[in-house]
Amino acid sequence: MRRQNTNLFDNKLRYYQLTVIFSILFALLGFSYNVWRMEVSEQNNNIRTAGFEILINLASLEQLIYAAHYDGDFQQGSPRKGWVLVGLINDLSTLTDTAVADKSDELKRLWSGSWDKIGHDQAAVDALVSSIDEVRAELKRLLISLD
Repeated sequence: MRRQNTNLFDNKLRYYQLTVIFSILFALLGFSYNVWRMEVSEQNNNIRTAGFEILINLASLEQLIYAAHYDGDFQQGSPRKGWVLVGLINDLSTLTDTAVADKSDELKRLWSGSWDKIGHDQAAVDALVSSIDEVRAELKRLLISLD
């Protein structure tokens, strides 16, 4: 009888130990998933915030180009303001992904070669607006793809 009680006790202890081990593993797995999910959510939130700021600055740059070219208003269409906007767009693009950053680099290169022509050269304006549209399209693709 004593032997049977010992076996019963050993079996209960073994089940208890297995339950504890399973519980710890389940808790660690849940905690790990939660940490991973929070990191991904934070990264996506940073990308969204940077993306919205980029969209706002792209619109401002486009408005600046139109003011300089179509209105001849170099106060609203100041190339110095344009440099600030292009720089900010380029800086913020590093917080997104490589495709948006590459398009922003292209915009910056194009701006550096044609900022002085926006008042009188339609081809320069068209190229800049097209580059702005490319950055915008790539950014929208990225924002739509986020979890």
